[in-house]
Amino acid sequence: MSSSPRAGRPKATSRDTIAEAACELFLEQGYEQTSVVDVAQRAGVSRSSFFNYFESKSAILWAGLDERIAHAGDALAADPASGATAVRRALEALGSEFAPDSLALAFANSEAMGLDDELEREASVRAARLGRVIAARLRAEGMSAVRASVAGAAHGGAVLAAIESWAHAGAGHVSLADELRVALDAAAPTLG
Repeated sequence: MSSSPRAGRPKATSRDTIAEAACELFLEQGYEQTSVVDVAQRAGVSRSSFFNYFESKSAILWAGLDERIAHAGDALAADPASGATAVRRALEALGSEFAPDSLALAFANSEAMGLDDELEREASVRAARLGRVIAARLRAEGMSAVRASVAGAAHGGAVLAAIESWAHAGAGHVSLADELRVALDAAAPTLG
């Protein structure tokens, strides 16, 4: 019995393959017009396999950063240094070895993918999440709640601004670490 090779994308279960398929579809037909079923079919996986890797369509773009935010929170909690030093170290580590991914591609092609509103909404969620973690650390060291919240918001916003700038400048061609240093320097006065 002979079998002919299957046309199209080979069956895959990796998160990167699903994200790649999703980004292709977002570019071809737009974010809103692309369903989870479309992504799963393009990636050669079942709908249920899709959900083994991502909780939603939006998570395709944000999963890598969400993991890094969680690690930054853990690093911030474990760092015995002063608040300002610990914040800087945790956020610089968040940006280290950050390879261009679906989020960078989305920022760079947001208009073509129809993602402007989605990116704005979801970026603010990540900035706020990061800001809360930073503010909690600063409050634990005695900073007033208002100052800690402002410093947290400034630093959370700085991280997202750096990622967006890096993506637009050509992720992979410029250094996220350099973009992040500039953004963190701008936010630094809120720690003083």
